[in-house]
Amino acid sequence: MAAWSELPSLVCDVWKVIRFSLLLYLFADLNCFKSVTALCKYAFPDGLLIYKMAAKSAATFSAGSTVAFGTKVSQFPQSKPSAVRFNSQKSLATFSGLKAATFVKCESESSFLGKESSAALRGSVVPQAQKSNQKSQYHVNPQASYKVAILGAAGGIGQPLALLVKMSPLVSALHLYDIGNVKGVAADISHCNTPAQVLDFTGASELPNSLKGVNVVVIPAGVPRKPGMTRDDLFNINANIVKTLVEAVADNCPDAFIHIISNPVNSTVPIAAEVLKKKGVYDPKKLFGVTTLDVVRANTFVALKKNLKLIDVDVPVVGGHAGITILPLLSKTKPAVSFTDEEVQELTVRIQNAGTEVVEAKAGAGSATLSMAYAAARFVESSLRALDGDADVYECSFVQSDLTELPFFASKVKLGRKGVEALISSDLQGLTTYEQEALETLKPELKASIEKGIAFAQKQTVAA
Repeated sequence: MAAWSELPSLVCDVWKVIRFSLLLYLFADLNCFKSVTALCKYAFPDGLLIYKMAAKSAATFSAGSTVAFGTKVSQFPQSKPSAVRFNSQKSLATFSGLKAATFVKCESESSFLGKESSAALRGSVVPQAQKSNQKSQYHVNPQASYKVAILGAAGGIGQPLALLVKMSPLVSALHLYDIGNVKGVAADISHCNTPAQVLDFTGASELPNSLKGVNVVVIPAGVPRKPGMTRDDLFNINANIVKTLVEAVADNCPDAFIHIISNPVNSTVPIAAEVLKKKGVYDPKKLFGVTTLDVVRANTFVALKKNLKLIDVDVPVVGGHAGITILPLLSKTKPAVSFTDEEVQELTVRIQNAGTEVVEAKAGAGSATLSMAYAAARFVESSLRALDGDADVYECSFVQSDLTELPFFASKVKLGRKGVEALISSDLQGLTTYEQEALETLKPELKASIEKGIAFAQKQTVAA
């Protein structure tokens, strides 16, 4: 009789397994279900995946080219092999939300944004492989442990950026700061059921507390571009904003990674460097101008132009972050692809002017806020992965550099726990004639922007 009484529960458990297997089959090649966590929660509304096994038996679940519960159940096609395994010696194993009660092993040959680029948002805990055919293994316990502060969180970039960062499984606390209207943003985002605790800070008096104990500071604060404005037109307003905020960073979290988004980046990064020098806490390895949006755009436009799978495309972008200082190295595109001279000219100009394209399309209603937030979130996630010990994190960024005669230069860099571990010089070798000429052409303008930022900062009095 006892066995019959347990039949309804057993049937329910079997149905859950069948439903999960069917979902894996149906959605195996969709990015939205690359996160096994999301798929588990979709398949099991109660948020709990339960395996009932014999007391001493081992349970193994695999999601990849096969789905197996002890034996092979189904086979489905995938363009790239990818697997997530949960191994347990316990009779009852659980996986709920973003935290696993058992060991998680992730293996991947591909990822959301390509083999050499860091994932924008870690929908799964699958890492990147720098080399196109290299298989990467990054063993992690997906547990939030880092604090991120966004300065300018109520703005057009700050709000979507805050939402995207809130989704990261590596963030334990998200500090949102602005001069006003940030309480509502924090209240809204705090309802998302991800681990990060959201705190809001308003006005100059609360700025220091927003930075206490923070690991990564992101600065999108400032006025946006409007039709007819160049990034340089923003200089006088945004230069003072960046100076003030970086002073606070120097006083309250001098060891944090600092991500500068406020334009013009070609000038605001040198301003930040000078402020940190005056404060005696400058570490060039931890100051970044976020140029990731240029890479995101280059990857997108090239994939569309050449009918490539976007997940495979990686185009390094060097130089600066404005107009002709943005130089996509199309000859270094991975996978290797050929371009006509006309295509190179067309793509280069579009990538350089993509920000203006959005400003004009919005007709005075804003600038490229959403795509910038996406790119910034990708760079935040890359920084967090580097801090967390992932040894295979590469991004393009505007940093202090000796790759050219200029003191700052955007190039691909290797990120580590202490910031920039290496500048990748190979991208600047073997350039085409067009790229070499474009590189020499951009240098005078980039040099002038850098010097303008340095001159501004040196004239300012740094707050004690």
